[in-house]
Amino acid sequence: MVARSDLAELSVFLAIVRQGSFARAAIELGVTTSALSHAMRKLETRFGVRLLNRTSRAVVPTHAGRELALRLSEGFQTISDALSALDVHRDAPVGRLRLNVPKDAQRLLIGPVLPDFVRRYPQVHLDVTVDDRPVDIVAQGFDAGIRYGGAVPRDMIAVPLTPPLRWVVIGAPAYLERRGRPRTPEELHLHACVQMRIGDNSAFAWELGDGDAMVRVDVPGPFCVNETDGAVDAAMRGVGLAYCLEWRVADEIRAGALEVVMADWSSIGPPLALYYPSRRQTPPGLRQLTDLVRVSKGLPPRSGPQA
Repeated sequence: MVARSDLAELSVFLAIVRQGSFARAAIELGVTTSALSHAMRKLETRFGVRLLNRTSRAVVPTHAGRELALRLSEGFQTISDALSALDVHRDAPVGRLRLNVPKDAQRLLIGPVLPDFVRRYPQVHLDVTVDDRPVDIVAQGFDAGIRYGGAVPRDMIAVPLTPPLRWVVIGAPAYLERRGRPRTPEELHLHACVQMRIGDNSAFAWELGDGDAMVRVDVPGPFCVNETDGAVDAAMRGVGLAYCLEWRVADEIRAGALEVVMADWSSIGPPLALYYPSRRQTPPGLRQLTDLVRVSKGLPPRSGPQA
């Protein structure tokens, strides 16, 4: 018979294996690393088997630990599915929903609907990690993620959250008066451009135009950054031209702080999409959050299984 304390400590063990780190597991579980160490010492002492090998750089399971983690993952998933099945008997979802999203998605999608979601579904604890790097949401213990449609892994279920998105080149009026306005992709090589570094640390080539007319330009520039806010801020300060979602800078354009240049070379890209692994039961609150975001962006609610 498994005691309640055993289940709690086994859950701790799984989190450490999943994260490969006591520190990251502590953040996920909302406890201290010393509490995790204490729980693991108790677990290994009780069972008389070493489950983890600790080094200065990482924590890895022993052979026995790997076998236990595999079986526990299957067992905890069965428990999770059973509990999720109870949602059909509730008026509202209950539980924890863990998401991994890029910064643009947090700012443009989650933030605007968050007050309504919290008010409507107070029994859902929404746990959002903002990360522009691509991650394995299953391995990292997330229920779902948001990425641009073209970056969603093929083995995931994907739900568009926005219409197709328009990407534009922007610049501050002061910069454009000083350096002029480019009219063709070739003229970008005569300008200072704010480069964007993507998840694999390579510089993102600006995609200009659509269809067969699309060109990708490796732009020159004095500054490179790995997130949109930094690129937009640099453009507003006159450092150079930047490339981003038109939606992201709509307020700055209306205020006259930024201008779209080369409008004929704007590009329409895939929508932002929510994605999650195929399961019999979706995590609590996921469908409700998806519907709120879709409706806020002019899309119909998604029909499908209840979360």
